[in-house]
Amino acid sequence: MTISTETTLLIDPTRDPEKKAVIDRIIDENAHLPGAVMVILNELQANIGFVSEPLQQYVADRLRVPVSKVHGVISFYSFFTTTPRGKHVVKFCMGTACYVGGTPQLIEKAKAVLGIAPGETTPDGNITLEECRCVGACSQAPVMVIDEEVIGRVKPNKLPQSLKPLMEDSGTEN
Repeated sequence: MTISTETTLLIDPTRDPEKKAVIDRIIDENAHLPGAVMVILNELQANIGFVSEPLQQYVADRLRVPVSKVHGVISFYSFFTTTPRGKHVVKFCMGTACYVGGTPQLIEKAKAVLGIAPGETTPDGNITLEECRCVGACSQAPVMVIDEEVIGRVKPNKLPQSLKPLMEDSGTEN
């Protein structure tokens, strides 16, 4: 099986000259700081959008630390992602109040509307679904977060209305 150049660039941003320049700048500017691994990974997540396994290895090599140290940070903190996210991220709160309030039904509705499950991105790269821990809006359960906007008291029959602008953003409306 041959992996296309496009796929390689998606999973290994160090092979893209523009992204590699950003990665190298972030590492060079922060390598001397206390907690450099965390600082660098945060900056990479913000600028590249994800920290894939090849990128984790690259960071470990540049910092001369075991890749297990880098991977340990990535796997411990839920805000890191190892794969590219869509243009829009829809998160469903799985905290107790939201779960009991109907988050599983919201997820099922989103799966039906978008054709993807949590952890996946629509084929056009526009929308990623994720589950997250408590977002601190328990009184508004169930809650979902679209990009950075918290939406409370979401009902399954109203969910398509919330997703419609995102779907129209790329022309993927079902």
